Amino acid sequence: MRFGRLAPVSLVLTMALLTGAAAAQGRGPHRDGDFWGPMMREKLDLSDAQQAEIRQIYENGKPAMKGLWSQERASHSAMMKLITSGAFEAAKAQAIASQEAQVHAQLELAHAQMAAQAYLILTPEQKTKLNEILEEREQRIQEHINKGSQAPPSE
Repeated sequence: MRFGRLAPVSLVLTMALLTGAAAAQGRGPHRDGDFWGPMMREKLDLSDAQQAEIRQIYENGKPAMKGLWSQERASHSAMMKLITSGAFEAAKAQAIASQEAQVHAQLELAHAQMAAQAYLILTPEQKTKLNEILEEREQRIQEHINKGSQAPPSE
């Protein structure tokens, strides 16, 4: 199995970053709001015990995530106020952007830690299946990026 530019662990982290933030806040694209969602649970055939353990990982991470999300929202709000103030200052924007980047990096790390813990709960067969799913997702994303970067046809 070939993973292109991303190693298997990076693929898991990509998955976590795509869906973990919403799950950590108790919301997201899945009806029940958990990280793995009904479709992923079915594809990986997660046991009830695995589902409960993974859910607990994300529940345990919620308090830290809430604080980080709050900080990130505050930085975003400050940037929007600066933009709409009519008195934009690049130095202030840079300071706000730097602060938001630091908070975002902490969020990424928290997501990665939770995803790594959840990954350890999977059986070897489930890890293989997840890696395949994530590889397919990465290929679709790369195709989308490539399609978007192509020059429009000339008339």
